[in-house]
Amino acid sequence: MEAILYKDNFNRAYKRVKANKGAAGIDGMSIEETLPYRKEHQQELKNRILRGKYTPSPVRRV
Repeated sequence: MEAILYKDNFNRAYKRVKANKGAAGIDGMSIEETLPYRKEHQQELKNRILRGKYTPSPVRRV
């Protein structure tokens, strides 16, 4: 699980979504808004995932 949470993986995922002009998620956050959010909350999110305390939002239907 820790390998998935490496900063490089976050960066690659961000760049891929941005290159694909990804739509806002179910939370309405645009790709431009995710970078500052991630910088502020990355360690907290990583810790919650590793402890099994993170619950993702439901997937948006297309």
